[in-house]
Amino acid sequence: MAGWNLWHGCHKISEGCRHCYVYRMDAAHQRDASEIKKNASFDLPLRKNRAGEYKIPSGETVYTCFTSDFFLEEADAWRPEVWRIMRTRDDLKFFFITKRIHRAAACFPPDWGEGYPNVTICCTVENQNCADFRLPIYRDLPICHKAIICEPLLGPINLSPYLGKWADFVLAGGESGPDARPCRYEWVLALREQAKCAGVGFRFKQTGAFFIKDGHTYHIPRALQHKQARRAGLDL
Repeated sequence: MAGWNLWHGCHKISEGCRHCYVYRMDAAHQRDASEIKKNASFDLPLRKNRAGEYKIPSGETVYTCFTSDFFLEEADAWRPEVWRIMRTRDDLKFFFITKRIHRAAACFPPDWGEGYPNVTICCTVENQNCADFRLPIYRDLPICHKAIICEPLLGPINLSPYLGKWADFVLAGGESGPDARPCRYEWVLALREQAKCAGVGFRFKQTGAFFIKDGHTYHIPRALQHKQARRAGLDL
């Protein structure tokens, strides 16, 4: 597993962005998270060691652009080079998440076709409004590997009108940080049932910091949020 952050900074566009962890981290270091900058690690997948071998070895999953949004408007001039790098390193699996799926079709490279087999593009839907806007677009896009990310999960979401085997899996998770909004266990269970009925995988990634289950409220430290989700045994 490797991380590749091509550019840094973003603009908030929906409710899921309100307590963005990038803004929180940048604020702690007196940085402006709305300032978009190309990172020095932009060409990381192409870098080699002294032996002439790629620093990111073949077969790795590369978590891409996790301190920004891949389809951010300010990155339009840089993105063609990124697609070239992904084509060159077709031995790697690139994985990224976006809230700007509505921009994807205009950002695909000329040779995209039905999608690059080594690229997974995930779409975030944090509430019903976002699901209703983003998922009809996402469902119909030519992408080889897709996943629906309900994180931070801010309310009950009905994915049933859109869900099908075009998606590899649904992931659910609560919101972290000191200002986290509540995530309810019944919302997670409902998403799991929808995924199961559609024959799609399901992953419960994390509880978030403010979790409500069976009428009880739990304030869960960051270090335990993933562990508590795994203990629930909900993954399909």
